[in-house]
Formats: sequence, C-alpha cells, structure tokens
Amino acid sequence: MKLLLHMCCAPCSVYPGIVLSGEGINYEGFFYNPNIHPYEEFQRRRDNVAKYGDLKGITINYIDESDQEKWENFTGCAEERCSMCYFTRLEKTAQFAAQHGFDAFTTTLLVSPYQKHDLIKNIAEDFSKEYNIDFYYKDFRSGFREGQRLAKEMGLYRQKYCGCIISFKEAAFSKGS
Repeated sequence: MKLLLHMCCAPCSVYPGIVLSGEGINYEGFFYNPNIHPYEEFQRRRDNVAKYGDLKGITINYIDESDQEKWENFTGCAEERCSMCYFTRLEKTAQFAAQHGFDAFTTTLLVSPYQKHDLIKNIAEDFSKEYNIDFYYKDFRSGFREGQRLAKEMGLYRQKYCGCIISFKEAAFSKGS
C-alpha cells in the first residue's frame, strides 16, 4: 500500500511513522496546515517536518499555504473552529492522495489525546468516500508520549499549542495567569 500521511507537526509524526513502518506500509508525508498561527510558527513547524523527513528518509509533499486571515476572522465556537480546521486539512489530504496515485491517506492528528479523535475519523471517512480513496484508520494515541519523548531526543521542536490563533491566544493567556 502507498499511503499519504498528513503531518500536523514533526513530534506528532514520530509514533505514527514507527507504526506504519512496522506494518511495512510505504508512506510519504504531506504538510498542509494553513491554520498555524503566527506565520513564524507555521515556518518553524514546516521546517521541523522537513528535518524529521531528512532524519528518517521520508519524502514529504508540501502545500505551503498559510491562511491567517481565515482563522483571525473566525467567530464561531471552539467545536466549529476544530471542525473547520480538520475539514480544511483532511479534504486537501484526500484530494492530494487521490490525484497523486496513493492507495490511502491518514493523519497524525490521530495521535494526539488533545484532538477530537472521533470528529477527525468521521470527517476523514466522509472525504474517503467523496474522493474515492481509502482512509487508513489507526488510533495512534497509545504512543503519543513515546513519540514526544523520541521527538525530544531527535532535537525536534515541540510546540505548546495545537496551532490556530485561538489556541495560540489560549496558551498565551494560561501562561500569563
């Protein structure tokens, strides 16, 4: 199987990469995260995904778009924000996988215990049907801490918030209080 792995960041890519390699799955990375704010954070995460790819010999595909305005002007609740974020990234991942000859796609978002796992799975399954590309589902959460530990050992940047402007502000607020 040739799989496209959506990579939200380098640390969250470590454990899924171990699992996929262990299962003998041929995969490439895909960095598409227009939600990350501010732009310097976007660059830092993109650069660390590249560093991780170099360390592990993984081909990474990039769609180098940052859409700060979309998230800065968002006025919905947290649940709507997360849905928009997952929807945006997973649709592009499914599209890219279908257009570039992959057999399936998945996402490193499934490793984090802080993400809305069932929502991610449901959105990905919907795009699987829409783009006629398999969604490879795996609950990677059991390896989250191990992946973070290994990322630290590799010298990868480990961020303190999920990425969007709202989570950035929430992290800054909790740090200041």
